[in-house]
Amino acid sequence: MGDARFEMAVELLRKAYQLQMQGELDLAVSLYKRSIELHPTAEAYTFLGWTYRFQGKLDQAIAECKKAIALDPTFGNPYNDIGAYLIEKGKYDEAIPWLEEATRAQRYEAYHFPWFNLGRVYFAKDLYTKARECWQKSLEIDPDYTPAKEALQKLKRMVQ
Repeated sequence: MGDARFEMAVELLRKAYQLQMQGELDLAVSLYKRSIELHPTAEAYTFLGWTYRFQGKLDQAIAECKKAIALDPTFGNPYNDIGAYLIEKGKYDEAIPWLEEATRAQRYEAYHFPWFNLGRVYFAKDLYTKARECWQKSLEIDPDYTPAKEALQKLKRMVQ
């Protein structure tokens, strides 16, 4: 029975993600919650948080990411997402430890994201050298990451 619940939870997670990408946010929230009821995963909590962010519910998004971290502290996505949501709220200093934790997470497929977001924080704080270092690190990890390339070009134009 446990395996069937897990498989159904994974299927609901996939369907919720598809709906989220199609802009069907309320339905996606509902399916993410059903997935979590069947078998909670860090991914489901994180993606539920991401959906809340698209709905402008940043505090709820952060709360869901914290649930993901409690369930699986090795999963990097929710650390980065909390940092990004705090940036959106203008809470740059609060974002830094979350983003730094994301850069060290054991299980993460996109380490260039937290480095890019750290660059955004330092840029907003007028710490341009640190911002440049973070964006360069992002590009070392993913040389094709366009936002980091564009941020570095913008910074270069500013300081010339």
